[in-house]
Amino acid sequence: MSARNRVIVLVAVLLAALAGAGGYVWNVRKSQAETLAAAPQVAQGGDLQSLRAQPHIVFRSNALGENYGRVAVVPLTAPDGPRAFTPASCERVYATAADTICLSAQRGLVTTYQSRLLDPSWNESRELPLTGLPSRARLSRDGSLVATTTFVYGDSYANPGQFSTRTLVTRTDGAVVGDIEKFKLVVDGRVITAADRNLWGVTFADDDRFFVTAASGGRTWLAEGNLSTRTVTSIRGDVECPSLSPDGTRIAFKKHGDLPAGKWRLAVYNLRTGTEIELAETRSIDDQAEWLDDSTVLYGLSHTADGSASSDVWKVPADGSGKPEVLISDAWSPAVVR
Repeated sequence: MSARNRVIVLVAVLLAALAGAGGYVWNVRKSQAETLAAAPQVAQGGDLQSLRAQPHIVFRSNALGENYGRVAVVPLTAPDGPRAFTPASCERVYATAADTICLSAQRGLVTTYQSRLLDPSWNESRELPLTGLPSRARLSRDGSLVATTTFVYGDSYANPGQFSTRTLVTRTDGAVVGDIEKFKLVVDGRVITAADRNLWGVTFADDDRFFVTAASGGRTWLAEGNLSTRTVTSIRGDVECPSLSPDGTRIAFKKHGDLPAGKWRLAVYNLRTGTEIELAETRSIDDQAEWLDDSTVLYGLSHTADGSASSDVWKVPADGSGKPEVLISDAWSPAVVR
């Protein structure tokens, strides 16, 4: 076969492959669109502007239908009532009274991800740096700082010693404060410089101090960090995805304990007394908890029985009593705004 004919054959093969891939994507999107269109609609209601002026919950709506993946808002007084939908679609969302951080995905032959700051009208005010697969997002309570955690491409979440994170803190004006993976990590008085160290799941105490998960050598710790000194110091072991209570005295988190790989139990750690309480939720929770108030913890839990891609936001008392209850059905990534 001549060189010219080989080129022609190669081009034909490539065109056929592209056509096949395009057809596959089109068929998948068509099937997804038909499924969403046939799904029952959730109740809608409320004015976004008036809701923003009262205590409310911001979350990603996972109810099948045309609004799947959209950010929704409900009043704190009626969390599982009609929801008002914003124009934004996010994989992970977090909000304060002034700003919203939205980690979004643009899916296609190549999926790309964005970190966008939204203003009170839900319009994009700024795009922030983001590398990898979105995992966690938090805003400081005064709305001045943003923390995002991503997994770098190709890494696994199954084993804490075998994945890499990127946790970046920026100001809401776009200025980069720092990649906390590069901060000095001190565990039990020893500086950890191992290549497998990772930090993720920031929760802010103020505009300088924060708590975060630190990991190395297959172990995890609750650590306290300071932006000014660029130092992170361990407090105690077996803590992931910390969330500081509104009164600043306790940390809600997930712990591995003696559970099988990839399983976690919700607990609360008292920063003043050093005591830990396991919560009444005994199912495995893979989420960074949120506080409804000083006595109640919120978290997302995926559906498992029906095999659907949805989830619910649950609540459970923070003192270990009571039992878990659904707060918002078909929802994920809640943020309580007062």
